[in-house]
Amino acid sequence: MPSTEPDLAALARTIKSWGAELGFAGVGIADVDLARLEPGLRAWLDAGFHGQMDYMASHGMKRARPAELVPGTVRVISARMNYLPPATLDSWRAGEAARLADPGAAVVSVYARGRDYHKVMRSRLQQLAERIRGAVGEFGFRVFSDSAPVMEVALAEKAGLGWRGKHTLLLSREAGSMFFLGEILVDLALPVDAPASPHCGQCQACITVCPTQAILGPQRLDARRCISYLTIELKGAIPEELRPLIGNRVYGCDDCQTACPWNKFAQRAPLADFDERNGLGGATMVELFAWSEDEFQRRMEGSAIRRIGHERWLRNLAVGLGNAADGDRGAPAIVAALEARRLDPSEIVREHVAWALQRHR
Repeated sequence: MPSTEPDLAALARTIKSWGAELGFAGVGIADVDLARLEPGLRAWLDAGFHGQMDYMASHGMKRARPAELVPGTVRVISARMNYLPPATLDSWRAGEAARLADPGAAVVSVYARGRDYHKVMRSRLQQLAERIRGAVGEFGFRVFSDSAPVMEVALAEKAGLGWRGKHTLLLSREAGSMFFLGEILVDLALPVDAPASPHCGQCQACITVCPTQAILGPQRLDARRCISYLTIELKGAIPEELRPLIGNRVYGCDDCQTACPWNKFAQRAPLADFDERNGLGGATMVELFAWSEDEFQRRMEGSAIRRIGHERWLRNLAVGLGNAADGDRGAPAIVAALEARRLDPSEIVREHVAWALQRHR
């Protein structure tokens, strides 16, 4: 294909049109220069804010250098896809708040209630790349979605898809933050889009609402205190001083997003993949705590939750059941559920169950 600017500009427009057809709410194009972010990334790692996420440190500055990750890369096609289930009510944020206030409710992050987004995003991005190949012939590319050392938010911001909010997530004036991000690293010198400008202003809602105060300041997150990290990434025991702050959040945490004013504009998903499965939007902790390992593996087939394994699933639920004592101390069903796993084969589960039972005394 002739590499003239008009042809590349036309291709860029076509790529965005194809992206819309594939269900992406936005597609933008960025260059690969993230050098200005390297000092901040280095300082974040040096402070140990990544916790047990050793892969963050092992890749070092490669995360800010896409051309080192995939040699030959000169542009990044960034895409976002909305994930609120189509049946979500306009009052969804109030509904999430009500769940948090229910001592027995098991609160699972909205994004994890449907199909594993990694698979959905990568599949759609691969289809987009194949369309590009059909138009230009063979070209160099790699598809990613939260699956490689890529600074997704920074690249999406450069590509004009939104700005980095104070909670570190990407925000869009049209769609809030309830969407997934993915990228195609390419060796095509496509014209780049103008970066987005920030619109958080003086708002501190996400910082104020964080249950564990993991957001230390605008765009400064100590992952070791973040409930999403504690319930998903952390292996072993959850620090005892943080357990009461987790409440009934058993997988992830959406508080910084539900508090964000921009999420009144959050959009519904275009795909049925993100429809709720296994009743995770309305389940109780007692019923989920009763799942055997086989049942957990079967029910979580195709879910992002499956990767934490049954042991951590029970650990998280034990913490939530212990915290239920704040609103329903000594509840017979909860105490009985905990007693049933008091002698669990897992030392981690036993330790968290013992802590939870102590809370109910």
